[in-house]
Amino acid sequence: MRARARAINEAGGLTNAIESAALPKLVDATLSEALVLGLLKQGVRKYLGIFGHGSTDLGDVLRIYEEEGVTRTFNFRNEVEMAHAATALRWQYGEIPAVVTSIGPGALQAFAGSLASASNGVGVYHIYGDETTFGEGYNMQQVPKEEQGLFGRMTALMGGSYVLHTPEALRDALRRGSLAVNHPYRAGPFYLLLPLNTQPQRMTVNLAALPARPDLPALAPVDDHAYAKAARLIAAAPSLAIKAGGGTRGHDAAVRKFAEAAGAAVVLSPGSTGVLPDAHPQNMHVGGSKGSISGNFAMANAELVVVIGSRAVCQADCSGIGYKAAKHVININGDFADALHYNQTTVLAGDITAVIERLCAHLKNAAASKSVWLQACAEKKKEWIAFKQARFDAKPAQDPVWQQPVLYQPAAIKVVADFAKRIDAAKFFDAGDVQANGFQIVEDDRTGDTFTETGASYMGFAVSGLLASGITDKPRYSIAFTGDGSFMMNPQVLIDAVEHRVRGMIVIFDNRRMAAITGLQLAQYGREFRTSDSVAVDYVQLASSVNGVRALHGGLSADELRAALKEAHAHDGLSVVHVPVYAGPDELAGLGAWGQWNVGNWCADVQREWIEQDI
Repeated sequence: MRARARAINEAGGLTNAIESAALPKLVDATLSEALVLGLLKQGVRKYLGIFGHGSTDLGDVLRIYEEEGVTRTFNFRNEVEMAHAATALRWQYGEIPAVVTSIGPGALQAFAGSLASASNGVGVYHIYGDETTFGEGYNMQQVPKEEQGLFGRMTALMGGSYVLHTPEALRDALRRGSLAVNHPYRAGPFYLLLPLNTQPQRMTVNLAALPARPDLPALAPVDDHAYAKAARLIAAAPSLAIKAGGGTRGHDAAVRKFAEAAGAAVVLSPGSTGVLPDAHPQNMHVGGSKGSISGNFAMANAELVVVIGSRAVCQADCSGIGYKAAKHVININGDFADALHYNQTTVLAGDITAVIERLCAHLKNAAASKSVWLQACAEKKKEWIAFKQARFDAKPAQDPVWQQPVLYQPAAIKVVADFAKRIDAAKFFDAGDVQANGFQIVEDDRTGDTFTETGASYMGFAVSGLLASGITDKPRYSIAFTGDGSFMMNPQVLIDAVEHRVRGMIVIFDNRRMAAITGLQLAQYGREFRTSDSVAVDYVQLASSVNGVRALHGGLSADELRAALKEAHAHDGLSVVHVPVYAGPDELAGLGAWGQWNVGNWCADVQREWIEQDI
């Protein structure tokens, strides 16, 4: 094993080692080593692991391969945190990692964390220990039930899954896994279940036959009929809105070209900020259940909607009733199910950029007829900008919990977002009120500057996502925007960030409550219930207890916060800035909700409207 690892390193990779005959085509290896070799061929060389009795054999293979300079393994203190870090590594940096856990509770925790990658279309490998194949009796930590393959069945519900009951099935498992984690339109996690007794089992491996990472071409319809029909609809429509979903990330140039050629108002989703520069006159900002004045105006009044790369999730399209004036939909999406979500739809299935390039060729002066529409949208955008500015300019307000004037949360988030833009830092937003305000506040000019996990809205994702910067080859300084509740979901990031030499920042916006849910309760039922506690936490002292972390008070004013951010950024490691923020009935405490949502006692009204919708 060690000789093989050394040969791979000296050859500059597995493929080079095979082609140069530094390694024979057929080798005798354990399933654990064969798996590492197979993943190497797909470009997987980083493992995020919490080892247990269910993964000792794989762990020993990774030890030897790391000692020979072929792979790297990073240890963590919590499986949920680890799964988030892996998701961020693929999402932010494009590197494909593998998450490794033991059997039982560890696997279940990583499995729970993988909801973030599944919900956001991020491909990551998950490798869990599993029960032995001889059926000699319950293995410790397996599901205590008289059934077979329960972990494989559970993981198959979330994404692709393969139980390596037979080691020789590895080639098929890796072929399926490679397509799942690299799918161009619907990527997600792929789970490899390794029974304890098959991991050390020996097998003959054909290295040349191990599947590589797929190289898939960009596809678009070949028939001009669909493009011509879409072009006619665009030309005839007096009002046109593009709904740019999370799938448009990375297709910035194509979306801008199409929007300008079609004369469309562009409405963003929380996960697509930056696909059109913030100040672009056709950028109406985020629309949906927690949208903006301008974004929701465009959604509600457009007679033609072009949906691009969107899953039509409830908050993005106001539970299906966001397009109240729409008579027709053009849907650009590689996934047929998503492309056909709405009625009255012209489907242009395929790669977003490839489809738009062909569609634009059919557009002739379509934008000329949209001047009245775009002017109306521009007025709403001015209204939205003024609405936001009033909150950004608001002075600190007396807070009943802090017993002193503190910053409103929108004002505090804006200060940090502006600082991030000035130093060219990536921004990670945690679930909750910070996230809901954050995607309305950020002013991105490109995708990749903000990562907001709105797919699963997983508390603790942002702080865990910072760890990717300690694992990647080319890190970018990143700032996690988190609430006090989200931070405490994964506080062990303080330790792991120091261990993995992360240089980044966590900003804790502390309102001593789950403000997003408090707001919903008050809006729906007029009373708050069990969304706060009476326990005060000194987060500066807590973070300072970890050697290597620089923790600072963020102050009580915008100027004090700016000074703290500057000092925190100067630290060569992880820094934490604690910012007390106001929570209460004052309207300046938030950016409001401009759409509708099928939740709580609003359900009946929203569903009644949905039934009446033609699309």
